[in-house]
Amino acid sequence: MSYVFVNDSSQTNVPLLQACIDGDFNYSKRLLESGFDPNIRDSRGRTGLHLAAARGNVDICQLLHKFGADLLATDYQGNTALHLCGHVDTIQFLVSNGLKIDICNHQGATPLVLAKRRGVNKEVIRMLESLEEQEVKGFNRGTHSKMETMQTVESERAMESHSLLNPNLQQGEGVLSSFRTTWQEFVEDLGFWRVLLLLIVIALLSLGIAYYVSGVLPFVENQPELVH
Repeated sequence: MSYVFVNDSSQTNVPLLQACIDGDFNYSKRLLESGFDPNIRDSRGRTGLHLAAARGNVDICQLLHKFGADLLATDYQGNTALHLCGHVDTIQFLVSNGLKIDICNHQGATPLVLAKRRGVNKEVIRMLESLEEQEVKGFNRGTHSKMETMQTVESERAMESHSLLNPNLQQGEGVLSSFRTTWQEFVEDLGFWRVLLLLIVIALLSLGIAYYVSGVLPFVENQPELVH
């Protein structure tokens, strides 16, 4: 059964396209080797890939692809080769080489929709449905991953902007961190009790110096006033 359309003509004046319709692999190869354009179109904008895929000639599809046929080419109705395809092996080839299963033609129809209209066998329908489901799941995962990446980037940018807008704060945090590290190393090297004793001695010396300079004992009330 032809999967192009009911009113499709099986005759064309382009040898390569006719070879694709007839499924003549050897003749198609000779024509391509002699320089025929693998993307040549018929009056409805269909390439040899459209015609070969419509008849399930996967070998010719692979041959055309090898000689540079555009797998993403659409006819004048926006149909890709996948829209016209109704054979498992040909669908697998097209999808594995980059054709999207959920792509729509100019009427908004996907390959699955057209396959159901043409009444292709249930195996092909199940396969197309499965591929569409996988495509949707993959899209959702990809979207979720992109959102997480965008949130991470925005967070990093916000932190960077905060640092740029507050250089004094960033510098102060660096000095404080350096002092804290130096103090910890000092305490570990000298010992806690020795550091405590040293602080007490420094405090007493400070009080003595203050008394010597001012003549007033710190923290003592009702002291006689100094005579100048």
